[in-house]
Amino acid sequence: MIKRSAKLEGRLRDKRKFLKRISMEKAKEIKGFLNRNPENREFNQYWFSPATIAFLVEEVTRMKPQRTAFLSTPSVYYSLQDEEIKKNSYLFEFDEKFAKKNPNFVKYDFNRPEDIPAELEGTFDFIVIDPPFITREIWRKYADAALKLSTRDASKTPNAKLLLSSIAENASMLEEFLGVKMRAYKPSIPNLIYQYNFFSNYDSEALNKVNPEIGD
Repeated sequence: MIKRSAKLEGRLRDKRKFLKRISMEKAKEIKGFLNRNPENREFNQYWFSPATIAFLVEEVTRMKPQRTAFLSTPSVYYSLQDEEIKKNSYLFEFDEKFAKKNPNFVKYDFNRPEDIPAELEGTFDFIVIDPPFITREIWRKYADAALKLSTRDASKTPNAKLLLSSIAENASMLEEFLGVKMRAYKPSIPNLIYQYNFFSNYDSEALNKVNPEIGD
């Protein structure tokens, strides 16, 4: 019999506890979204795991934003638990099936950041982004959208908190575009063949921990 190391045993124990907590608190809403909305390969749409969605919801909630923009992240937007945060959040999304009964839906074509409604520019202090593609060209357009949407400080510098997902190889590019850094916590995306990472422009204890679903 192969013996597991103490480190591995501890990680498995943490994963079980983590998944149990997630299932108790948020599984119904998250799994409901996933069951109602199968991944759409036409839009290169791959959902985070239920535990990763719950983690992102918790991260947004911890930051206590005044107004949040979710760019191409419907699974997170529709899993929000805090009614005040959800009321002040907007979903920017190309897939119009998510517009139904949602006054805060904004039809969003990432190729045309200039089409973002003027009244929404400069009004979001937290922005979550998960693009369907990872190329420099696409990320440049998402960065333009984020900078348009971001609140600004007294010197008119964008100051919204940013939380992004992409591949590790894009780290230097994303820092160039948006001043974000790669974090330890990696998302689980069950049907995607390569591993993504999270990036942010702010410090977070939760983002600096290892995801029990993924490990080191």
